[in-house]
Amino acid sequence: MSQVTKFPILPNARKKGEPPVLLTSGAELATVSSAPQESSRTLEKALGHQVRTLRRERDLSLAELGQAAGISLGMLSKIENGQISPSLSTINSIANTLNVPFSSLFSTFEEKRDCSYVRSGQGVIIERGGTKAGHIYELLGASLGGDLVVEPYLITLEEDAEPYTNFRHAGIEFIYMLTGEVMYRHTSQDYHLRPGDSMMFDSAGLHGPVQLVRTPMTYISVIVYPRQPK
Repeated sequence: MSQVTKFPILPNARKKGEPPVLLTSGAELATVSSAPQESSRTLEKALGHQVRTLRRERDLSLAELGQAAGISLGMLSKIENGQISPSLSTINSIANTLNVPFSSLFSTFEEKRDCSYVRSGQGVIIERGGTKAGHIYELLGASLGGDLVVEPYLITLEEDAEPYTNFRHAGIEFIYMLTGEVMYRHTSQDYHLRPGDSMMFDSAGLHGPVQLVRTPMTYISVIVYPRQPK
């Protein structure tokens, strides 16, 4: 049986009627998100990722690469995990052993951060057929890298749309209702969604609209799942 979670008030949340909190000069600006701060070892992580990729392409184990390069197994493991800043001589030994130019070990390092921008009405349109007729998906952005794939959709269910509760895929899904009304099923429980309502759930469980109360309807759906290694 699915479980509904009620969120507690965040410690820094302002209660109704209380004055806003003003940041003093020099205070760090942050959101209310509990996401950890970005690691400062960006260069080390890029280096480690490239070493691991090249090692696997050559079908070498950590021990084999370490022995050939004259580096201990523990040291090489820390390098691949971006936990240390190796010396230039150590990096050169790895490059020579992998038979690649020294500079190629830093080829994936970039200071810029990805950004996907889609103008109104210019998302990629996907119209489902068959049992999901009338379900129109507009992809609003794309994650270009990283360990997670994020797929934000604007979903429209037209007047001739049919209920469908057998969606199932890896990851987590978040839904925010914009217009219309729908009874939305997740596993064995139904939820009546009206404009402004939202739900987030494990999308490995069967889910989808079980009753179209008022059409046409639109809602935002954001699906997040681990990126599969190539």
